[in-house]
Amino acid sequence: MPHEAISVFDMFKIGVGPSSSHTLGPWRAAQLFLQGIETHNRLFQVTNIEVLLYGSLAKTGKGHGTDIAILLGLSGDDPVTFDVKNIHSKINDIHAMKKLLLHGKHEIDFDPNEDLEFLMNESLPYHPNAVAFLATFSDGNKMAETFYSIGGGFVQKEGATNHLKESIQLPFPIDKANDLLHWCMKTGMNISEVVMENENAWRSDSETKAGIINIWKVMSECIYRGCHANGELPGGLHVKRRAAGLNKKLMCGRSYKDYNSWLATIQQGGKDFAYILDWVSCFALAVNEENASFGRVVTAPTNGAAGVIPAVLQYYVTFCEGNKEEKILQFLLTASEVGSIFKKGSTISAAMGGCQAEIGVSSAMAAAALTECMGGTQRQSLMAAEIAMEHHLGLTCDPIAGLVQVPCIERNTMGAIKAITASQLALQSSPDYAKVSLDAVVKTMWDTAKDMSFKYKETAEGGLAINIPISLPEC
Repeated sequence: MPHEAISVFDMFKIGVGPSSSHTLGPWRAAQLFLQGIETHNRLFQVTNIEVLLYGSLAKTGKGHGTDIAILLGLSGDDPVTFDVKNIHSKINDIHAMKKLLLHGKHEIDFDPNEDLEFLMNESLPYHPNAVAFLATFSDGNKMAETFYSIGGGFVQKEGATNHLKESIQLPFPIDKANDLLHWCMKTGMNISEVVMENENAWRSDSETKAGIINIWKVMSECIYRGCHANGELPGGLHVKRRAAGLNKKLMCGRSYKDYNSWLATIQQGGKDFAYILDWVSCFALAVNEENASFGRVVTAPTNGAAGVIPAVLQYYVTFCEGNKEEKILQFLLTASEVGSIFKKGSTISAAMGGCQAEIGVSSAMAAAALTECMGGTQRQSLMAAEIAMEHHLGLTCDPIAGLVQVPCIERNTMGAIKAITASQLALQSSPDYAKVSLDAVVKTMWDTAKDMSFKYKETAEGGLAINIPISLPEC
């Protein structure tokens, strides 16, 4: 079986909320479909496009903005650069005009209410998140392709051999936690150093460092933006944004003008336990309120769990003297490798594994990263990841109305706090006495995912999703 090489920039993707598998993945799938048409030089011959959403993409697609993402992808917009303030106006124009400008070049008739179907009762066997595109050309010929959004913004085309960086020969190939530990012990390097050596197989050292620092820039900007945005979240649940109110309360009237002065002002408040706890919660709330509002976030490793790693890293930067470039690099490199181990050995898709695959994985990633940055050994870092996931096993995905809001946003605060607790436990423990390995918990998570009822896997057909009475306006 060929080794799957996963980069830090695969685990951390800049994009748009609210979901990596239901928004970012379908957006990328639409782009890939257009690329296939353009490869055959047939873009200007397209007369009609039909889009079919299956399984979880159909059942919670409206709440996750799947239809919005696909329309933007077919329009040629990119989730990394598209101005999120223009999303709703552009979508409204498409609905009103019933026209779509494919790849920004070729206009066709397209009625989203007719040409984009949510097949609620149909699912494809390979993965619950499936989308099919059918293009009709002026000569009557057709082109159909199906894509699977397999979690974390990763997309797989049906029938295509997965060549995901298989041609890259890494100096330290890693599939399991034991592989990572082997290389650490053999070389004497810590986790982040091993990961950095692997990243050098793709690009220069300076490019990797610049890219990672940009990832943190987007994360920190998202935290700051979310801490200053009031109002209600979109979608009809009337969920009030809380991060801004909490930020104002914790600031106690102290003034600041930008992120850096805000950070300094927070630090002036001291290191009381309750004070730090409130700020960690505030950081996580801020990110996922932005995510729920179609804001720009970093998939870490998913959008539904996008607040955990930024919150823990912001905690480290703010309260643990971690505001140094080398420490931020160390944190995100370590986190990415733990995330890739879960992706290879289990899943990071809630539609496949429930919320344990999102909040649980992000908490494990953050726990390992914080432990290494706090001076823990390689084994303590992996122990921290195991502890964090062990106490998320079986966590279901039951979003009310299919929106990434309740209970998703609060779960990010809990995942962040569990990551910090897991790190502290590992730092104060000896891995020699640990009964459960990270590889064992990865396997257990996958076994649990396979046994879990489908209704607890991002379908909005179980748990809180059916036990909280709501009344939403017709979409």
